[in-house]
Amino acid sequence: MVAFKKIDIQSAVSHLNKGDILILDIRDKDSFNSGHINGAINLLDDNINDFITETKKDKSILVYCYHGNSSQNAANFLVKCGFNDVYSLDGGYEAWKIK
Repeated sequence: MVAFKKIDIQSAVSHLNKGDILILDIRDKDSFNSGHINGAINLLDDNINDFITETKKDKSILVYCYHGNSSQNAANFLVKCGFNDVYSLDGGYEAWKIK
């Protein structure tokens, strides 16, 4: 069975610089609007079904939240939905913004 992988900030930056990963921010809309990783999609209850049906399952995905805890559950959910290259950002957005 495919499992999500944890990824550190440096490795995430490397993927982002290559442009080979889709970034999902699962924080609430206000937090997203206050700041997010450049290019991130704010994945919420109202758009997750569209994301799952419209996104190719072989696309690499980086999921992040506030501190890297909830993103693990979201990453696991995406794997169960058929995505096979899913990462959870260690430390979440709080670690990202101080990098």
